[in-house]
Amino acid sequence: MTPVLRIKDVAKTFWTPNGGVRALEPISLDIRQGEFISIIGPSGCGKSTLMNIVGGLIEEYEGEVLVDGAAVRGCHKEIGMVFQEESTFPWRTAIDNVAFPLEAAGVPRHERLKRARELLKLVGLDGFEQRFPSELSGGMRQRIAIARTLAFQPRILLMDEPFAALDEQTRLLLGDKVLQIQQELNQTTMLITHNIAEAVQLSDRVLIMTFRPGRILRVVEIDLPRPRSSKLMGGEKFGQYVAAIWEDLRDEASKGLQEMEGARTG
Repeated sequence: MTPVLRIKDVAKTFWTPNGGVRALEPISLDIRQGEFISIIGPSGCGKSTLMNIVGGLIEEYEGEVLVDGAAVRGCHKEIGMVFQEESTFPWRTAIDNVAFPLEAAGVPRHERLKRARELLKLVGLDGFEQRFPSELSGGMRQRIAIARTLAFQPRILLMDEPFAALDEQTRLLLGDKVLQIQQELNQTTMLITHNIAEAVQLSDRVLIMTFRPGRILRVVEIDLPRPRSSKLMGGEKFGQYVAAIWEDLRDEASKGLQEMEGARTG
């Protein structure tokens, strides 16, 4: 079966006046329809660079990105992205935020508002349609951003640390909601996170990356039953996965910490 998303020998060097900085060594990965993949690694390992390449925000790179077997460069209608930064429009209500991409695509008002209401209900914000972002919590605003990305029905959803600014309890609950949505839509999802427990909670596979230049150190298959929720986090097997991933990640994280300390004292 052809994977819905194929990353084939993708590598990236950023050029500066002082020469090249190798961000990514060649990375290859096949992702199946409906699979949930998390990428975890130390700061500076190239996680976001890889995500931006797949999402079409970086077009100059080595290798190929293929959707349904066809090579793509730049933005693709099958791929949607959710970012860490606040991205709701403060002057628009929740429903108008979600409907924005449909409005931009010329979808008639009645149809786009109907679709936006369905998506707000899907992310658990039924009844908040007329609220402005300033009237909502950070977790609720992030759910609006997710719903807005889902509005144009991407088959592949990329999320770059979307819960990083949220408190621990909110991230757990929002993680449960993301899992529910992903299962309902059978959506192929790639998540960047620094949170090991979050990666284990959500994923079918966790990719552990090395410090710069980034490459895949190990791929961990998460053999936990679905449907899942944060209730699994107290289990022994869950804890074993977290411990094993940290064992691999610890040395790579130490390299990143040493470089940051060297930069401060240099």
